[in-house]
Amino acid sequence: MRAAIDSLLRSEGYSVRSFSSAAEFLSRPATKALACLVLDVDLPGQNGLELQRALASREPSLPVVFITGHGDIRMSVRAIKEGAIEFLPKPFLDNDLLGAIGQALEKAAAARVATAEARELRTRFDSLTPRERQVLTGVVAGRLNKQIAHDLGISEVTVKIHRGQVMQKTRAGSLPELVRMTERAGIAPAHP
Repeated sequence: MRAAIDSLLRSEGYSVRSFSSAAEFLSRPATKALACLVLDVDLPGQNGLELQRALASREPSLPVVFITGHGDIRMSVRAIKEGAIEFLPKPFLDNDLLGAIGQALEKAAAARVATAEARELRTRFDSLTPRERQVLTGVVAGRLNKQIAHDLGISEVTVKIHRGQVMQKTRAGSLPELVRMTERAGIAPAHP
């Protein structure tokens, strides 16, 4: 089965590395390339579901497509809940496998873009001074300048200056955009 899948994927132009066991797969360095793991549930030693769980912390962005000759509904639900893209029972059609791999690679590419975007946004937010972060917290919470000024014990004019700096440093074009940026960056500003 492994040789047949290897041959199919190579014929479609994919770069392929095959492994005979979970231990062999785990012994290789984590991949930095855009990749997808086609994983059989039934492996010697550690099974595919156990390997999927181990990969959750080691390579969380590596998408998994499961194949199995002995799967059941409970097993497939578990695999999907833990992030598998697809769970294909053997025998499966080549196009089903290729479609699942295509979907997995699209998901991985989108996740890579989102991660890079979040990293860039965090860099922008890291450039804020502590006072600008306090103002950001109030702004994102929907507080008025005068309320933020009162909360921080500073003048409203000072809040406006800091708010302008926040907008400039984060490159936000509007308040709704600033709010979306904080969400995408995974930033939960501390309360003043």
